[in-house]
Amino acid sequence: MTTNDAQRARLAQLVSDLAVVRGRVTLASGLESDFYVDMRRATLHHEAAPLIGHVMLDMLEEAGLGTDEVDAVGGLTMGADPVATAMLHAAASRGLDLDAFVVRKAAKDHGMKRRVEGPDVAGRNVVVLEDTSTTGGSPIEAVGALREAGANVLAVAVIVDRDTGAKERIEAEGLPYHAALGLSDLGLD
Repeated sequence: MTTNDAQRARLAQLVSDLAVVRGRVTLASGLESDFYVDMRRATLHHEAAPLIGHVMLDMLEEAGLGTDEVDAVGGLTMGADPVATAMLHAAASRGLDLDAFVVRKAAKDHGMKRRVEGPDVAGRNVVVLEDTSTTGGSPIEAVGALREAGANVLAVAVIVDRDTGAKERIEAEGLPYHAALGLSDLGLD
């Protein structure tokens, strides 16, 4: 098992232990499920968050989207925020340059009136992030805001794919979709 495989396996165990809540729930998409993956329990955890940063960086590098190609990562607040921060810190620990950004649900009506916060994304190559994706709605909303801000969106990357249509919907938008973990990794298939 490589270091990357060991980190991914440990992350899967942590997500399973910390974030998977069993029981009937209605998801943000309106779909019902027998489990909920509350990723903030993992993305804000002292051990899981650094692993998320490294696993996500490794996944993008394996897909040909290393920091030579990607300038910044982020997505719709709030699910993407800790993922982007974890990746920013993981990149810095490797001596790599990677910025993060936050896409607001709506532009502020005061101050700079920006919808995309952080370093300017205009003309930069970005990857949209999400903690877990069901329908792909949040990443697609972020893609639209980033394109309006002048960013070149290269792909969408999520920690956990629920295998409920997000991949297909995002690929239909012409973007590659990458997921670090699937339901089988969490024992939910």
